[in-house]
Amino acid sequence: MSKRVLVETRDLFFRGKIQEIIRACGGEVTRNEPYELVVIELGKVDSPARIRGLVERGVAVLAFGSHLNAEQLRDARAAGARAVPNSEIESALRAQLKV
Repeated sequence: MSKRVLVETRDLFFRGKIQEIIRACGGEVTRNEPYELVVIELGKVDSPARIRGLVERGVAVLAFGSHLNAEQLRDARAAGARAVPNSEIESALRAQLKV
C-alpha cells in the first residue's frame, strides 16, 4: 500500500521536486485526509503548532527549511518533526517513504 502524503510548501520548485519524489517512490500526493506523512516547509509563524497537532494525531512530519535558520529547524524537531535543511529534503523524503 502506498503512503498518502500531504505537501505544504509555498515554493513551487520544492513542491514539484517533492511531488516527483513521492510518486517515484510509489507514494500518493493528496490534499485530503487520511495521510500518513506531511511534508512542511518551515517559515510560517504557526509551523510548530501545526507540527505538534499532526504528531499528536499520529501523522509523521518531515519539515524542511533554510540551513541559515537553525532556530526554525530546532523548533520543528522540538514539536516532533524530522527537520532537515533544504539540501537534505530529497534523501530524507526517500528514506521516510521507505519506512
